[in-house]
Amino acid sequence: MATIKYSEIKKMGKEEREKKLKELRLELVKAKVNATKTGNSKASQIRKIIARILTFNSAEKGGLKQK
Repeated sequence: MATIKYSEIKKMGKEEREKKLKELRLELVKAKVNATKTGNSKASQIRKIIARILTFNSAEKGGLKQK
């Protein structure tokens, strides 16, 4: 799982961001299950990416100034 930067999220369209959110949420579930089996987890990294996308979406809706 590669980290997605805020600048990359800015370049995405709304539909692309929504699609990525669905993919990441599914991957998060899989990572949590895998963590219980192996003890290794990528869940925190995936949660951070989801949070970045959600933050961008809320800033866009609210008309907040973005960097």
